[in-house]
Amino acid sequence: MKYITAKQMLLPTGWKNDQQVGVLPDGTIGYVGPIVSQQTARVALLLPAQVNVHSHSFQRAMSGQTEMRGPIAGDSFWTWRKLMYRFLDHLSPDHVEAIAKLVFMEMLEAGYASVVEFHYLHHGVRGVPYQNRAELCERIVAAAQSVGIGLTLLPVLYQYGGCDGRPLAGGQQRFHNTSDTYEMLFEAAKTAVGQGCDDFNLGVAPHSLRAVDHAGLALLSELYPDGPVHMHLGEQLAEVEEVQEHLGARPVNWLLDNHDVDPRWCLIHCTQMTPRETSALAKTGAVAGLCPITESNLGDGIFDGVSYLNDKGRFGIGSDSNVHISLFDELKTLEYSQRLRDHSRAALASTGQSTGRVLYGNSLAGGAQASQRNSGQIAVGMLADMTGIETNNQWLCDRYGDVVLDSLIFGGQGQRCITDVWSAGRHVVKQGQHSQRGAIVRSYQKALAQLPADI
Repeated sequence: MKYITAKQMLLPTGWKNDQQVGVLPDGTIGYVGPIVSQQTARVALLLPAQVNVHSHSFQRAMSGQTEMRGPIAGDSFWTWRKLMYRFLDHLSPDHVEAIAKLVFMEMLEAGYASVVEFHYLHHGVRGVPYQNRAELCERIVAAAQSVGIGLTLLPVLYQYGGCDGRPLAGGQQRFHNTSDTYEMLFEAAKTAVGQGCDDFNLGVAPHSLRAVDHAGLALLSELYPDGPVHMHLGEQLAEVEEVQEHLGARPVNWLLDNHDVDPRWCLIHCTQMTPRETSALAKTGAVAGLCPITESNLGDGIFDGVSYLNDKGRFGIGSDSNVHISLFDELKTLEYSQRLRDHSRAALASTGQSTGRVLYGNSLAGGAQASQRNSGQIAVGMLADMTGIETNNQWLCDRYGDVVLDSLIFGGQGQRCITDVWSAGRHVVKQGQHSQRGAIVRSYQKALAQLPADI
């Protein structure tokens, strides 16, 4: 075994001092306990590493390009969407892989050990299929394997441009699949994932109630009856109105009334829910996939985390559009949104745990569940997904216990304190940087230089 020694460590039983973790060659944890070896890596603080539950990696290349006001005063998510579709007219498979490598590297450096890639970019420009139907799935797998991040790949079914069944147009055509072509895509994606790292996983993703019909939803459950199911749900006011008009109910109500939503489901955003819907979703055992930075950037709304946690709801954290990849800022934005709405403080804290401990612990459990990854705890038999933190600095001042998590999340400099990240035992971040950072950044910059400047 390879050993990591920490002055303090967050274990399932709580905070412990002077502990050691032994990592087996298969990437799982074989030992946790008092120090038994002097041949060891050393960190001040060792945390279980998080799963990023929702990512569209290609959108990272749009970061900073969508902050101008659109042609109408009521600029919104839908204006951002139009630019995204224009952007899609220029992306090649090489671009997709180079962008994904940068995104996955940035996630690792931010303290995520794995990612759930909600992958809906499948075809060439104007929807022309590649000769290899899983070309872009394979590029995502290759990027994850090269960078060393854990992966749950979700090939997305995207059938229509709206609840009225209108065909996809423009950039959207690159997303399109029928039920038949999706089955072929899924089988090819399964092969691609099977050729990746041993900890890679597969799931299914109906894009949204706007984009998939009732039969499409049923198909995905049949294709992979035990795997994760992820779907956008209740994100935008316009979406709620459209679903209500065509399906006769609000999105969350309609889904819960018409499908067996259980703990293998992860519903993304859910920023437009009534109190009754919030309680009902919590009681299913499904995970709410929250992306607070993207939801803020797009003006989606505020997830009702206070009520949801009061009903024992489960959540995970994702970076979605990847406009800014920062785990600690995602958690801070979630908490601050609750405070701003309710004029409160420590909105998500519990009687026995601080705000940071509740945020970090709940997102660990929700991320592991949503990705069906054997992670989320530093314990024997779990994957060695771990984050090393330096505490001897002006931001953490060698603090101990829950207050360390509070300082990482709310002090604004948490990411600068990350020294090491292990993903399934792969020691991919050392001294705060990924081992391939220089080459990955150069490849990304070269790819973006090939894109038109006036997209």
